[in-house]
Amino acid sequence: ARPIVMIVDTRDDLCTGTALSRDLVLTAAHCVIRKVNYTIKPYQTGVPIPVRAIARHPRFDQASYAASRATADVALLKLASPLPDIVVPAALAAPRRVTVGDTLTIAGFGVTVAGTARGLGLPRMATLTVTVTPGSLQIRLFDIATKNQRIGLGGCTGDSGAPVFDGDGPLVIGVVSWSTAPGDEEGCGGLTGVTPLLLYRDWIAETARKFNSPLAP
Repeated sequence: ARPIVMIVDTRDDLCTGTALSRDLVLTAAHCVIRKVNYTIKPYQTGVPIPVRAIARHPRFDQASYAASRATADVALLKLASPLPDIVVPAALAAPRRVTVGDTLTIAGFGVTVAGTARGLGLPRMATLTVTVTPGSLQIRLFDIATKNQRIGLGGCTGDSGAPVFDGDGPLVIGVVSWSTAPGDEEGCGGLTGVTPLLLYRDWIAETARKFNSPLAP
């Protein structure tokens, strides 16, 4: 839970984000499309920090996202004040294309049962496996124990924007964009959809420079 934070809007909707520096948070673009105020809440302190500026990737298309088509679902948030020291920023993973069978880890504040508030706001992690044919625009993960045939581990409501870690350290290779129940039904516990950062690394670095927020090494 050290790199992840909660993103809360004025309607109390919640997403997950990843600290990339003391005042810069990575999340999914669809989490910050409303014209409302957003705050960052570190789990360890619960003290909210206002978001000063939001940059959504220019190729993010809300209509495509709503139609379940892959899009640049990536955003950066500049904070009005630094995160507490107990939050340890993560770094971007080395650029690579994942393959079927690779294991990646997600960490977020989402619910544990779809359609309820159970577990919302508590940090959890799950190690998932790459399935289908992954591409540079989208990766699909499932629980290797249930293989999208019955409910298993995966992202759920509140996990949007959560980091997808590669390797042993907190190295971010993608962000969580969506989830389904088994059989592509609405819900959770089937597939977890990920927007990989492979195509967006330069934009993240350039936007961080514009925000004057050096990325974690």
